[in-house]
Amino acid sequence: EAAIASAKESIAILTEEIVALTAGIQELDKTVAEATENRKAEHAEFEQLIASNSAAKDVLLFAKNRLLQFYNPKLYKAPPKR
Repeated sequence: EAAIASAKESIAILTEEIVALTAGIQELDKTVAEATENRKAEHAEFEQLIASNSAAKDVLLFAKNRLLQFYNPKLYKAPPKR
């Protein structure tokens, strides 16, 4: 009877541990899902930043070329004909 009581006690302890671990896994899954959403939002924001930086760079290069046309014609690069 002592062995049966000990086994039942072990089963109860293990059941509690399984429940606790399952709850921990569910919480971890929620955390991972939130982190994934955050990363996707940050990535979209980063892509937009890169696009705007690229556009700003193109505008600056265009302005620089226009200034070269006036101040240093040797370095001026004519725009391609359409």
